[in-house]
Amino acid sequence: MRETILEERDGAVVVLTMNRPRQRNAFNRQMWHELRDALRDAQEDPGVHAVVVTGTAGAFSAGQDLSEMTGADDPGFGAFMDRLCAFDKPLLAAVNGVGVGIGLTLLLHCDVVYIAEGARLRPPFVALGVVPEAASSYLLPATIGWQRAAEVLLTADWIDARRAVELGLASRLCTPDELLPAVRAVAARIALQPRQAVQLAAFFEKRAPDFSKR
Repeated sequence: MRETILEERDGAVVVLTMNRPRQRNAFNRQMWHELRDALRDAQEDPGVHAVVVTGTAGAFSAGQDLSEMTGADDPGFGAFMDRLCAFDKPLLAAVNGVGVGIGLTLLLHCDVVYIAEGARLRPPFVALGVVPEAASSYLLPATIGWQRAAEVLLTADWIDARRAVELGLASRLCTPDELLPAVRAVAARIALQPRQAVQLAAFFEKRAPDFSKR
């Protein structure tokens, strides 16, 4: 049984909840591994047609647990990213609170993102003296445009929920109470569609920026 990732099955939809509330769901080695494994299990289960990711305790994810960045070993980020990039089922996010670092860049890999009023996002990379992670230097411009992406990444400023929707980081602003039910409802509707058609539509949609350059 996983500790840092809670799993709930509702028909063909799986809800994965990041669960390190005292750390605002910051990723440590265990959580990288457990979310990777949860995505693998969902990928391999033919009965799962859509996956929702959210967080506990009013936080989506505070990013990497900085206490684990002092070691030389990869805490599990690389293996998680390999699994995330290979995941080909609909992935939805219910952003219920703060999203920093991977708590923002994870959203760029999702097909549908809803965000709660009061939630905030931040890409802290340049402020920490590091380059953007999780392919965000490519995916963010592809999602919101080059100039907006430059402003977001180079200032490292906080982005409130309404601005996140304006930028295109999320498609819908919800009250905290309606957030998860709304995301679960759209996931259930997606799960009813022909699976192969959904997978191919998502595949080509995500790769549209590549095709535009040819």
